[in-house]
Amino acid sequence: MKRIFFTGLIIGAARIVFAQLDVLQHNIEQLLKTKKATVGVSILGLEDKTALSVNGTQHYPMQSVFKFHIALAILNEVDKGKLSLEKEILISKSDLAQNMYSPIRDAYPDGIKLSIKEILRYTVSLSDNIGCDILLKQIGGPKVVNDYIHGLGVKDVSIQLNEAEMHQYWEAQFRNWSTPPAATGLLKIFASGKILSKSSHDFLWKVMTETPTGRNRITGKLPAGTTVTHKTGTSDTSEEGVMAAVNDIGIVTLPDGQHFAIAVFVSNSKESIEANEEIIADISKLAWDYFLINANNHH
Repeated sequence: MKRIFFTGLIIGAARIVFAQLDVLQHNIEQLLKTKKATVGVSILGLEDKTALSVNGTQHYPMQSVFKFHIALAILNEVDKGKLSLEKEILISKSDLAQNMYSPIRDAYPDGIKLSIKEILRYTVSLSDNIGCDILLKQIGGPKVVNDYIHGLGVKDVSIQLNEAEMHQYWEAQFRNWSTPPAATGLLKIFASGKILSKSSHDFLWKVMTETPTGRNRITGKLPAGTTVTHKTGTSDTSEEGVMAAVNDIGIVTLPDGQHFAIAVFVSNSKESIEANEEIIADISKLAWDYFLINANNHH
């Protein structure tokens, strides 16, 4: 009798979890109903295997989110001994294009010698576009990154262009795309610690956790001090007032030490940048609340 009762408790608990997941999905869909944007969402519990997506099969322009993919490919080359983080690269004044966002150019307008490690920091943490293209040149261009990511089993992603090429015309940015589940899938592979050496993994984790960009996105409505290891992406606004991309993908560490991966791509939006960021913050908070309730149910 006791065993039947215990089994009943387990099934009951599983039903509660599924019911809550349905509620989370419903709440996200309701939130998006009134928005003048196409929004793709993927949420993945890294330990409990919870998974949901909204508009998850569409291709969303990544913008600077692809700098995470590039960092993984660079560090893979470092681990194989083909590149050194200490290698210094001369960035001349002629490399410092004026039409792209670049803290490197702002800090060193006449050029500078920087190590790959420092360029990675600028590229991932500060989303430096010039740094990004210098790194791509070091490993042989976007195709090398594309092939590496596909080789990890993450197929619903396309990396065709560098930042300079993406800046040439509006439609170009749509050639670097991902589905939301491909983004959380890649975050999960990264979080597993199995694809990079411990030092490379820890370095990238730290750089992504220190990211100051997008404070009002995944982190926006989470409790102060929450660890969010993430990469943002943001497009310009077209003459018609459309933003192609306001994105954030990342890994959130919960109070009990468990994690969830989240990817929110806000695309073709006629909302303000503030409204776009709030969409991401609201979805992140809904996910946070879901995992917190679940953790309490399990204790």
